Amino acid sequence: MSIVVGYVPTPAGEAAVRAAVAEARLRGEDLLVLNSAREGSLVETTVASDEDLGRVLAPAQEAGVRARVVRGAHRDDFTDEILDLAAEHDASLIVIGLRRRSTVGKFIMGSVAQRILLQADHPVLAVKPRR
Repeated sequence: MSIVVGYVPTPAGEAAVRAAVAEARLRGEDLLVLNSAREGSLVETTVASDEDLGRVLAPAQEAGVRARVVRGAHRDDFTDEILDLAAEHDASLIVIGLRRRSTVGKFIMGSVAQRILLQADHPVLAVKPRR
């Protein structure tokens, strides 16, 4: 079994990876870090650089957690990609980061976190960044 975490280079994404590393260490499980780009997007802010990934994965290495980055591409929504990865690896836990959004923002754009929480067949840990 493994722990799956969705990572984007934001404070919420970094909080999610920190929590996922702690859970992987506690449970003695591997960590899969999913970073995905939207297909066809010319400018994508969710794509992590090698530097971003190295910085957030360093604590995993220090803690003795085996971590692997999975790079993907999604068409409509990141939700299906993270749920598919969790199913494929029989994840014991999915970890996601949460960020504040306005009511209008949630209405217009939807919420990936909400869809993951509602659709996941695996336990989900949702974390917020420190203030």
